[in-house]
Amino acid sequence: MDKAAFYKLSYGLYVVSSRKDNQFNGQIANTHFQVTSEPPTVAVCINKQNLTHEYIQTSRKFAVSVISRSAPMQFIGLLGFKCGRDINKFKNLNVKIGETGVPIVLNNAIAYIEAKVINQMDCGSHTIFVGRVQDCGILKDDEEPMTYAYYHEVKRGKAPKTAPTYQEAPKKVEREARYTCSVCGYVYDPKKGDPDNSIEPGTKFENLPAEWTCTICGADKSQFEKEL
Repeated sequence: MDKAAFYKLSYGLYVVSSRKDNQFNGQIANTHFQVTSEPPTVAVCINKQNLTHEYIQTSRKFAVSVISRSAPMQFIGLLGFKCGRDINKFKNLNVKIGETGVPIVLNNAIAYIEAKVINQMDCGSHTIFVGRVQDCGILKDDEEPMTYAYYHEVKRGKAPKTAPTYQEAPKKVEREARYTCSVCGYVYDPKKGDPDNSIEPGTKFENLPAEWTCTICGADKSQFEKEL
């Protein structure tokens, strides 16, 4: 079975948010889709280990922000590779409270949808929540949404282990050493550099500034491992 076939499926990249009492949380998700048009319903797929799953289970509400293609990797790292049990992800985010009372993330978002859960499906490691749309709107009409393919191919982003599309990458032998972040799986390739952090292509890992951190999760250089 060649699981690379899954990469041919089309996905987007979204922020799924919810609340529990007076606490907010959200995460990056790539599995969000429209189910019906009348009445309008949508679905999201969330890992049971994630705090956002707990919040949706409790409140029975969620919001989805469609991420712009121009969103920086630090933003994706905050919401995709940090845990809401350890930090307050919403501390410096720009949000508005929707009609359902859940927070809608406005940073780097071009549209939003909020819904009330009307059904759910247990999928083992994940739950699919189906929601009746309560409100939705366009935030920026002049920007393209970030697709999962763009995130992988252009941004060189990785999927966290709790993502439904996560696959363990096969080991590759490279002539020029690359370094992998042990926290989130981001790969620093000297041939490509790190344009988002003004690191020119051709910059060797050992020549990176001491203050340089992982472009996705913010881990320092000591958290990187050389690929063999």
